[in-house]
Amino acid sequence: MNEPDSQLQEALHSSGYSLTTARRAVFTALRGNDPQTMRELVIRCPDIDRASVYRTVALFENFGIVQRLQIGWKYKLELSDQYAPHHHHASCQNCSKIIALPEDTVLEKRLLELAKAHNFQPQDHQLEIRGLCASCHN
Repeated sequence: MNEPDSQLQEALHSSGYSLTTARRAVFTALRGNDPQTMRELVIRCPDIDRASVYRTVALFENFGIVQRLQIGWKYKLELSDQYAPHHHHASCQNCSKIIALPEDTVLEKRLLELAKAHNFQPQDHQLEIRGLCASCHN
């Protein structure tokens, strides 16, 4: 079992849950992929019934395994920073494409400085740049 799978198993086990076939399938479908809608996630888990995918996502959200990215009134899902490298997003307001922007140490340092200047202790953050992707602005 690789490290993310071990982390997942430990997170579930410490809360009294086991790593079921459905939970492993949802985690695998999210790992290494772009943020997904629930519909896309259900399609990527063809051997798991829709209700199990929804229940698994709800459980994963409660444990901080999965996070929602709000895109207007819709959302997409991705693994949290505990299971995937930290990054930010650029989202297209026309086609809803999401582009992962790699972590920038200068930006991260500045965000911490801003929080400290306001006597705020950050626990995590998401940064989203909204606009038009290359396909939509041409």
